[in-house]
Amino acid sequence: MLSILSAVFGPHRAVSIYVFLKSWWLAITGAIAMIAIVAGLLLLNDDGKHEHEAFLTVAVLSATPINGDLKNGVIASVRLPDGSATSITSTESPIARSVGTEACIEKRVYVASGEPRYRFKLPRYCEAG
Repeated sequence: MLSILSAVFGPHRAVSIYVFLKSWWLAITGAIAMIAIVAGLLLLNDDGKHEHEAFLTVAVLSATPINGDLKNGVIASVRLPDGSATSITSTESPIARSVGTEACIEKRVYVASGEPRYRFKLPRYCEAG
């Protein structure tokens, strides 16, 4: 590599460039890799716009308070109407305290991908519909 750099930049500059690259190659490679990863994620990610589809009352399979206290939130596994199960987390105390054997969830569908997402809501939203 030093001979190639010498042919292009001259012998004195080639040594400086070689030493710089030798000591900083890991940082330079890491920076280039991070830029490529971030650019890839930005290009592959949709804009995040979603549409409300429905409020659903679902059965709660298990519920665990975050850090042992419902005021910190809840992590719960729920049975969806199609029979599948999913895990939903809420860090809002009033919503966490409303999760019992049943819970109210909102189904949202992302516009670009059509992928459904779920989040807990207060029971009054399911009672109104």
